[in-house]
Amino acid sequence: MKIATWNVNGIKARLQTVRRWLEEDAPDVAVLQEIKSTDEAFPTEELIDGTGYSIHTHGQKGFNGVALLSRVELDDVTRGLPGDDADEQARYIEATAIGERDAVRVCGLYLPNGNPAPGPKYDYKLGWMARLEARARELLAEETPFLMTGDFNVIPDDRDALQPARWHDDALALPQTRGAYRRIVNLGLTDALRARTPAPHHFTFWDYTKGAWERNDGIRIDHFLLSPAVADRMRDVTIQAELRGRDKPSDHVPVWLTLDL
Repeated sequence: MKIATWNVNGIKARLQTVRRWLEEDAPDVAVLQEIKSTDEAFPTEELIDGTGYSIHTHGQKGFNGVALLSRVELDDVTRGLPGDDADEQARYIEATAIGERDAVRVCGLYLPNGNPAPGPKYDYKLGWMARLEARARELLAEETPFLMTGDFNVIPDDRDALQPARWHDDALALPQTRGAYRRIVNLGLTDALRARTPAPHHFTFWDYTKGAWERNDGIRIDHFLLSPAVADRMRDVTIQAELRGRDKPSDHVPVWLTLDL
């Protein structure tokens, strides 16, 4: 089973790009972030007509929003990260993807940016990460095979930025942010990319300004975290960096995980 995560930075702005990607690269499950659309306004027919995909969205007008597109059966779709009934931001969706032999719980997320920090937006980010940790603990206690994937807005360490010093005071790389990320990983999860290579400069995001893409001035903030049972099934993980060089690109690129399911 091939699962891809991609922050598309607006589904309507990237409609033809995403449609072409689905047709040419054909992920079994696509986990999208920052769709910037309500569920009602999401361009479902234009995006998936004739492709064989089903789609489940958790949207919000103009901001945030996540979606699951799938060519395999999805079961028990839930929306919203548990732990705060007052949270109205559309940032989380879960479903069980059914493979030929086994199933995996796919947790798609768009973690808050948190800037400026300190401040209420950063407090929200840290609170959201604590809720994500709690959800991971629940799934581990249930012995559910699961993965958490999406735009984490976390630069895990200095290997994950071309200019790490530039990010040290940013909410994406503050010690509290990295500590919260490590607490989740240290529950027994595997950072899929880091399980394959310790090498620096594997990036998933390049800013639109200042020639960042041309200079490869990027950061790695889009991740796959795998529970032990899923990590055992991992066959490959890749970053589809070339999409950043296409016309009207997102500032993020897809990350792909191949599982033996």
